Order: sequence, then structure tokens, then C-alpha cells
Amino acid sequence: MSLISKATIQEVNDKLDAISVVEEYVRLEKKGGRYWGCCPFHNEKTPSFTVDPDKKMYHCFGCGQGGGIINFIMEMDKLSFPEAIETLAKKMGIEIIRESGGVEVRDPEQNTRREELAELYRRVTVTFHHFLMEKPEGSVAKRYIISRGIDQEMIDRFRLGFAPADRGWLFNFLSKKGYSPPFLAASGLFSDKYPRSSFFSNRLMFPIADRQGKTVAFGGRILEGDKPAQLPPAGPKYINSRESDIYKKGQTLFAIDLALPEIRRTKEVYLAEGYMDVISLHQAGITNAVAPLGTAFTDDQARLLRRWAEKINLVFDSDSAGQTAAVKAIITCRRNGLAAAVVVPAEGGGGPKTAPDAISGPPGAISGVDAGPDLSNLKDPADILLYLGPEALQKRMKCFINDFEYLVFRSKFLYDVSGSEGKARAVAFLFPYIETLDSDVSRDACIASVADAFGSDRAAVLNDYKRRHTGGMDGGGKSYPPGGMRDRTGSREGGSFGNGEGGTQPERPIRMNDELILLTVVLVNFHLYPSFRNAISIKEIEDPAAKELFIAMEESYIHEESGIDDLLSRISSPALRNYVVEKGTAGEFSGSPRQQQEQLEQLIKDGIKKVKHKRLRQRLSEITAELHNLEHDPSPKEDGFRKDSRLEELIVEKMHIDAELHR
Repeated sequence: MSLISKATIQEVNDKLDAISVVEEYVRLEKKGGRYWGCCPFHNEKTPSFTVDPDKKMYHCFGCGQGGGIINFIMEMDKLSFPEAIETLAKKMGIEIIRESGGVEVRDPEQNTRREELAELYRRVTVTFHHFLMEKPEGSVAKRYIISRGIDQEMIDRFRLGFAPADRGWLFNFLSKKGYSPPFLAASGLFSDKYPRSSFFSNRLMFPIADRQGKTVAFGGRILEGDKPAQLPPAGPKYINSRESDIYKKGQTLFAIDLALPEIRRTKEVYLAEGYMDVISLHQAGITNAVAPLGTAFTDDQARLLRRWAEKINLVFDSDSAGQTAAVKAIITCRRNGLAAAVVVPAEGGGGPKTAPDAISGPPGAISGVDAGPDLSNLKDPADILLYLGPEALQKRMKCFINDFEYLVFRSKFLYDVSGSEGKARAVAFLFPYIETLDSDVSRDACIASVADAFGSDRAAVLNDYKRRHTGGMDGGGKSYPPGGMRDRTGSREGGSFGNGEGGTQPERPIRMNDELILLTVVLVNFHLYPSFRNAISIKEIEDPAAKELFIAMEESYIHEESGIDDLLSRISSPALRNYVVEKGTAGEFSGSPRQQQEQLEQLIKDGIKKVKHKRLRQRLSEITAELHNLEHDPSPKEDGFRKDSRLEELIVEKMHIDAELHR
């Protein structure tokens, strides 16, 4: 497996702008030479989160979380170290060089192709939007979207568009823009059999974006042939782009770019079934809504959301297909460490609301709009928005039951629990859910709840579960406490200075002393370490925490690492790491490159003197004690030569220490 080269990591660290990176997540304000904002890791009203642009470090004085900026990206987006480096490198336009067996590997063609595809999809998105808003051909699609209660703000925010009916138009248009036929044929925008024929024709277009808001694919809704009186539709109601170099259907979510800010804030997601449901939820102010793309909710999509969310609220249709999808989604959520609930909209929440004035005639006059729905039993978010308004939709989306209760209700609906066989099948229906739980305690409690729900004996349920359960528990939902560090593989580190084997013993408290102060000063000003290591050795350091910092810096120096994240990742003690970050971001031990450099160097020199002075004094006390013991030693005279020799050694060493102390 190829690794990102040290040169690439070095360049990312060198060019990293800490403020611009953090400001994508936190609003910062400069005060007293540092930048402050409200912490993204816990709720607070008074800013206690600070960023040091020179040290490229962050720290929250409220919750104690902190580290380097690469670690910040890892924590915010739940990325591994390589993923964070790749993300930052792409944003800064840095070529990612990899190493395989010690050999550097470049693939500029692949990176260039991805960029060209992204630019192509951007242009097509703008073109389709122009057709929807300005061209006569797009009038039917525009009328339809307005008839569904979607306002202009949502049309613009989701960049909705229209693909013209002429299948040859898009190829001719893009060819005139300089795109080659082979490139267009491989873009996913055209038919495999007929490479000049557009894949999307006469459809309302929904751009599908990645987390950065770049269009990577499209969804298209047909606008003709939906009504029973017409001929059969010329194709499926919805189609999505085929997968490409920049689009993997099972790894992408519709509206993830628009939903991320609210997902990060609330730690919750509303997972709807389709494009219109998501847009309707956003219009109602529920902006943490996303949808899978024409498939069941996948493990990859769940793991993507797990980076920012803790809970998924499932907004699925109440028909059989929707309920089956909800059951599968619950298992997927739990298997990937996400809590789940199912939205069950209650009646009420606003009086009937007529369709917008833009509709000519009843709703059924426009393709795709159902005429005369039962307003008391609306479940679909798009219909609730249309007929009852945004406030009703907000209220109804707050009605949900937890995943376990939903599965119990569903199993009782599917099986006749009045008989023993039906009851056994209903109980077994919940076994896949139990398997996803990541602790024995949780599973035991759930088995007890299943037994109670069906009036069964707990031991009998447990025995059935053990017999039917063939797979191992993978603990797929394992989570980590905030403030921990990740190594380059994305795994958490354990252990701390002073711990027993396996890091199970409690950490020693951080105690301020001259050695720890000195090593912290050097660490947060790592460019001074080369001269520092020539002036003092680790043998002269006694404090365990200071020794750990010394070892971390020496390892980082030997491996030619310069980034603060690399250095901090070598500190195994979370308490020590947080201490260093706090002192570094507080500016107590920092110096600007010009004005305070001399003061900083002098501070380190003075610290070295203090440490050496303390060590020499301790050694002098040890020598004095040993001399006293030798003078009063009652051992036999035949050992006199040995004693005299040792006395001479100690006296010489004492004279040397006296000279050093005087100097």
C-alpha cells in the first residue's frame, strides 16, 4: 500500500493557513494577537476556543480539547491522518506524491482528469439551471417545481435545472466549449451506445454535490407520462448518473454539502427518501436533511454521517417498501455506531393550505401532483409542506419513536404473535438489531426488553438468540471520547506517562516544574530543538512528563517531521498533550519570529541552566552523603584500598561539580 510522501506532508504543513482552515467551521475574531470563537466541540455562549496561527494549534479552555490544525480537521470531519492530508492538499493545490517501496509515485493525469470532470459538471449545472429559469423549454419543469410548494430560494440553493428534450444539444454545446468526444463519452453524461446522445432528456434536474459543494452527478425526474390518461412514460420516473471517477452512489448523499453545518451543530440527521422530501425539509427550516441516491442506505453512507452525527431520524414512507427500508436503515445505523429513530408524523400542526397561486387549476392539472389528498393523513414531507405549510412540517418531524420500539411494532404487524410459532418469528425479527449492539450489557438489556415486549421468558429468548446468532460481534459502533488523538491510520492512541502496561492505570497529574516548563517551551518552538539537544541530554531530565516530551521531539527530529500534529501524536498521555497545547496556544511560551526571538532563546538558555544547576546540586548532595558514609564505614581494614579509591573519585567529581556550579 502506497503512503503519502514526507515531502507532501511537509508542504502541507508549511503552506497550512490555520485561520482559513478553522474558519470553515468556526467564526473567529482576533483579540490580542490571537483568534477566538465558540468551541465546535461543546456548546458555549462565551468564546473559549482559540487558534494560534503561528504555531498552527488550537485549544479550548472550556472543554480542554486541542491539538494541531491537521488534528482539528481529523476531529471535525472524523478523518484519518492520510485523509486529512489529502483533503488539505487538494484545497491548497498541492500535488499528492506517494511512496511505494521507497519509490515516489505521481499520478498527475488522474488528478487532472478529476479536476476536469468537476469543472465539466459545474458548467453543466449552470447550463441546466439557466434552462430552467430563463428558457421557454424549462417552463413546464419550473411550473412543476413551484406547484410542489418549492420557493425560489430553494430552487437557487439546490441549483435545480432542466435538461432539454433534444438529446444532441448538450454534446454540441460542450464540443463548442472545447471538450473532446472521448472525454465527453467517459463523463457519464451521455449514452453508452450513443455517445453523442445525452443521458438526461426533458427532465427536472437535481445536482448531486460532494461535501465541498462540487457537482459530481445528477438526478433527473421525468415530466411527461405520469398521468394515467397518458401513454406509458418514456423511462423511469427518476434516474441518476452512472458512477464515475468523482461519483460513487453508495458513498454519496444528496444535499450533504448544504446539511453539514446543521449536522455538526445538532449531531443529528434527517434521512429522507428522495430529492423533493429533502428540499421540502430544508424549506421548512430542517436543514440537516439528506437522502440516499436511489438505493438503500449503505454502510459507507452511514460511516460518512458518523463523522459528524450521533443520531439518524428516518423519514421514510409509511407504505410496505418504506417500512422495509426503515428496518434495513435501522440495522445499518446501529451497525455503524449511530442511534436511530423513525419519524411518525402525527396529525395536526396547521390547517389545510391551498397550493400556490402559480398553479393554474387543481394540483392534478400538473404532472406528478396528486389531486385531493387526505389532509388528515399526510405523511410525505413534500405533501405536508405543500398542503399544510412549513410550521406543520416542522411539528410533524418532531414526532418519532426510537428504533427498538419501531422494530417491536413492525414485528407484531408482520407476525401473528398470538401463537408460539408467530411469536418466535417476531422475536427472531429483532435478533439482527441485537447483534449490532456493541456491548454485552446493551445486548443483555435489549434481550430482556424483547422478552418483556412479547411476554416471553428471558432465558428462552437468550437461548434462541445464541442458537440463531452465527456471526461474531464486530463492535462496529465503537466510539471514542472527545479530545483523543488519532494516528496516521486513523486509530486512537492509548497509554500515558506513568501508566502500567496497557495504559490501565490512572494518569499522573501534570505538575509544573522547571524541566516541564523548559521542554514545553522547546516543543512549541520546535525549530529551536536542534540547538537545544546539543546543549542538554535526556539523562539530565528527571520529570517523567518532561522526559516524554524530550523523547517525542527526538523521534520527530530523527524522522525529519516538522508539523505540530506529527509531534503531538508522539505524546501518548492525553493530559500531557492537552497541557502542551494549552500552554502553546495561550502564548505563554511563544515568541514571534523577529521581535521576541532573542528573548525566547534566552528563556531556553536560562531554563537549561536551571535544569543543569538543579541536577548538579542533586548530585552534589548524593556525593556528600556518600562521603559521609565512607568516612564512618566500619568495614574491615583490608577494604581500605577500595575505600580510598572511591573517596578519591568522589572528591574529584565534587571539585568538578563545584567548578560547574561556579561557572
